[in-house]
Amino acid sequence: MQYISGPYTQGQLLKDIHEIEIALTERFLHDGVITDAGEKRSWRDRVLDASFGRNTVLYDDQGNPSVMVVFPLQTEADLLAGGRNMPAPAFIVNNNTKPQVYISKYQNIIVGSGAAARALSLKHQDPTVYTTFDNSLTACKQKGAGWHLMTNAEWAAIALWCKKQGFWPRGNNSYGKDYAITSEKGIPSYYYDSSGTKYIGRVLTGSGPVAWSHDGTPFGIYDLNGNILEWNGGMRTLDGEIQILPNNDAADNTKDQSATSVEWKAMLQDGTLTEPGTADTLKYDFVAAPANGGVLEISTTVQSNPDAYYGYNPFEETTTEDGIAVPNLMKLLGLAPIDSDHGGDRFYVNTSGERLPCRGGYWRNSSVAGVFYLALSNGRTSSNDNRGFRAAFVL
Repeated sequence: MQYISGPYTQGQLLKDIHEIEIALTERFLHDGVITDAGEKRSWRDRVLDASFGRNTVLYDDQGNPSVMVVFPLQTEADLLAGGRNMPAPAFIVNNNTKPQVYISKYQNIIVGSGAAARALSLKHQDPTVYTTFDNSLTACKQKGAGWHLMTNAEWAAIALWCKKQGFWPRGNNSYGKDYAITSEKGIPSYYYDSSGTKYIGRVLTGSGPVAWSHDGTPFGIYDLNGNILEWNGGMRTLDGEIQILPNNDAADNTKDQSATSVEWKAMLQDGTLTEPGTADTLKYDFVAAPANGGVLEISTTVQSNPDAYYGYNPFEETTTEDGIAVPNLMKLLGLAPIDSDHGGDRFYVNTSGERLPCRGGYWRNSSVAGVFYLALSNGRTSSNDNRGFRAAFVL
């Protein structure tokens, strides 16, 4: 790639990358998959050049294009005060360190169905919803080696990076606009009916301003705050017990993330992993039965009172039971607060049964949506008009 030095305006950069990505979307919608090697290279090089190497186009086994953001290696120390000078969990897959991960720039659509279902990251699309955790996982896995449902480890690394930079991405968290700056709007793609009145719900992917990207530039990851909830892989709770696949092993799409998988591991207070059900593993519980919200705490026990199964609070207000130590691993995975400021993003937990993470919030979560928003309240078969996903890639 060759770059011409000189001043660039944000508007010029946005215009250039926008025009290329819209042209790619239109090319795909009109003519389908891209199989010619020269054409593949052309689209990839155009996006790489316009983004100064920060975005690229990757193709799956069928030739479906996806616009991806290159997220480079971060150490624990880069993301967490007191962290070690070693790769953060998102960059370790099967004990191998990865120099970068590729994250879908946009919330995904699914093309095809069944064995032909493939997830795509394209600009100005209505993101696919009513997709379960397993369907989302499959639409990513079927793309080929390296493709996977974006993991909780990857999401957490991005959220912590945003916090470290002091930038909180905004988004569609208030009926097509941002609740705090209502002049920031996306292009409506879905209206929902409430008692005969229609409201804006989803907006087209990447149709909001650059403040809706993770780094506030035209080359960032869009819509991490609101629009739709996003399923994440590699983490779950089972009756309140916190379980993960080690590091970012969930990026290996051959790993089993089923309900009965033996690959799930629980966590001890020193951050070591152990078999689920082992004594003193870390769990989510409540200080008291949460009649209306409640206070979440990190514990080694879970109340058996059915009234205490479900509750929520701001992420930063999650407490720790007396005498319990919270390992840095939980913080690096975005499962425990690192200080008293996480933007007021909401944290939901249901301590009954298996629960899979949904991140980011959706179009009517207002001030509680954001990069640290975490809902551990949905089972793997749950689906709704506000729930989708995005794929990621690493080899």
